[in-house]
Order: sequence, then structure tokens, then C-alpha cells
Amino acid sequence: MPETASRLSVFTESVIRGTTRLANQHGAINLAQGFPDFDPPEELLAALERATRGPHHQYAVTWGAPRFREALARKIQRFTGLPINADENLVVTCGSTEAMMVAMMTACNPGDKVIIFSPFYENYAADAILSGAEPIYVPLRPPGFGFDPDELAKAFAQKPKAIVVCNPSNPTGKVFTREELMEILRLAEEHDAFVITDEPYEHIVFAPHEHVYFAALPGAFERTITCNSLSKTYSITGWRLGYVQAAPKVIAQARKVHDFLTVGAAAPLQEAAIAGLELPDSYYAGLRDLYTEKRDLFLGLLRQTGLPFTEPQGAYYVMLDISSLGFATDTEASEWLIRDIGVAGVAGSSFFREPVNHLIRFHFAKNASTLQAAGERLLKLR
Repeated sequence: MPETASRLSVFTESVIRGTTRLANQHGAINLAQGFPDFDPPEELLAALERATRGPHHQYAVTWGAPRFREALARKIQRFTGLPINADENLVVTCGSTEAMMVAMMTACNPGDKVIIFSPFYENYAADAILSGAEPIYVPLRPPGFGFDPDELAKAFAQKPKAIVVCNPSNPTGKVFTREELMEILRLAEEHDAFVITDEPYEHIVFAPHEHVYFAALPGAFERTITCNSLSKTYSITGWRLGYVQAAPKVIAQARKVHDFLTVGAAAPLQEAAIAGLELPDSYYAGLRDLYTEKRDLFLGLLRQTGLPFTEPQGAYYVMLDISSLGFATDTEASEWLIRDIGVAGVAGSSFFREPVNHLIRFHFAKNASTLQAAGERLLKLR
């Protein structure tokens, strides 16, 4: 029997999705895979019902249904101030997962290098490897998870084709400051590299922190490939609607990659999602308030365990330090938490290039009752 591709031997299946399967097997509360247990906005549900009865059951335009792209362009321009053209600056994808793969394959040739901050969302390294690129890892230093400018400069000195920036960050909840982003931009300009940003948590940021859109920085647009999705903002992770945003020359190439990866995102869901994109500013303020309440509730419960944790600036993840529990590895701890405590979290080592084995990532995108129940189970850790 022939051997499968050798590049597949250097990464595993998703640890996050594997943890979900284990949680389902043991009936644990799933705070591993970041999806809500509450409904999307009513406007979206009503629009979805209408879309199922409309003429939207066949292929949409490959790079996105025109009405959806136009609504998306208006929404992006509203928050970034960028003059986004629906026909020239956008490719609609099957979630930000595909968007990142499209961005990586559009930017990189086999053999190119890509800078990835560590810890990182697990897809980034796999996407680079599948693209034939070589990851260069730059550590983010706890507790604030900032980067050392000298270490980043040394990475750029290796002449990477691109750098990946997740902002707000999964898994750390870090929100990059304008000054940090400007330093990344300066180095990218000096070494003529793309900046691939992943921004699905753009509207989940906790005061006093503010999200800065990288593409909107002075001079950044032409070299920025923005990946994003509607999943987190509108609580529709299963709809799998994402997009790539970039300059026209980049988008012209990204369309080719997307066309041969998935052809297109689901047409009726694109039609229904327009209702979300047209929600007023008050919706986004309410979303921020909602997740601030969830964060405060869950962190309050974690404090009662006596275990240290990182306090997120954005997104909806918390890294819990389980050093004192005495497990040899975080994978062992994660399995014990699922089996014996009844709460699922992701082994932190899956996010790090460095040998880090003392963290578990939980998320708090759940109803208050779910978080309360999880917190009561986690009190056994005392």
C-alpha cells in the first residue's frame, strides 16, 4: 500500500474537536470547543426561515452572493472606515477556517517562511505546513502575552513571506495594542511581508481595551489579508460563513484558491446572514456587555478554586494554571477533568510551540446557568 503524504505526519487532528468528542462521551459540560449554547439574534432566525422559502437553494456566485457581499462591505466600512468594494475586496468562504487556508495559499509559495506567534490557534501551523510553508515561532510572554520586539525582528530577518496575527487572540484573550500592531507593520514593511490577520472576535473586547483593525493602520491595507467570520459575532458557528478581505490584486488570486477548495459558501445562509450584518450599533454594544457579564461570572467562579488564570482582554477564553494539581501532562489533566470533574477544557500544550504543560483553556460562551453548573463542578479542584 502506498504511503500517505509525509507532511501529514507533523501535525495531529484537532485537539479541540477531539476534546469535544471526549466530553460528549462522558457527558461533561463542554467548555473546550468555543460555541454558544444560546440562540442567534431573533432577526437572523426570522431571516433564515424566509431564506428557506426563497430562490436561494442553488450555487451562489463562487466568491459570495452579491447581496451578502454588499451588506458585508457596508458593515466593514462602518467599523473600520475603509472604503471596501464588494466586488474587489472580498471573498466569502466556508468560515474563517477556510479563509485562513485561502490566505495562506494565496500569500505563500512552497518553501516560504511564515511567522506565527506562540501560543496560537491550532489551525495556523497546520495551514502553513499544508501550504508547503515553514512556520517560524515567536513566543508571546505571559502574563500579558506581549512579544519581545527584538525576537520578532530576528524572525523577520529570516525573510518570511507573511506573519499571522490573531487579534483578539485565541487562546490567550490578548488584545494587541496600536503600538504593538504598528511595530508589526513596520517590520512587515521593512521586509516586504504580508500580514495575515484573524479577527473573528473583533466585537468581543473588554473595557478599557479596544480592537484596532490592522488593515486600517496607515499604509497597511495593501499588505494585509484579513480573515474573519460571522460565527462569534452572531452566535452562528454552524453556519460556516467567513471571508477574506484584501486589496484587489490579492483578492483576484484568493478567488482562485477558494474556487477550487470549496466552490462557495451555503447560499441560503448567506441570504439569511444579511439581517445580522444590518443590525444597529446597539447590537454590538449589547454583545460586549453580554460577554463582559459572562467573563465576570466565570472568572468569579474560577477564583473560588484558588487556581491562577489569565484574565482575558478580549475573545472568550481563559487559561487556567493546573500546575498545583500534580498531573504529569496537561493532556492527562484535561482527560481527568472531563471524566472525574465533568468539565471539558483543552490541553494548553496544543496551542504552544514551547514545552508548556500546565494550562487548560476554557471558554465562557455559554448561558449563565451552564457556567454556574461548570463552576460548581470545578470547585472540587479546591
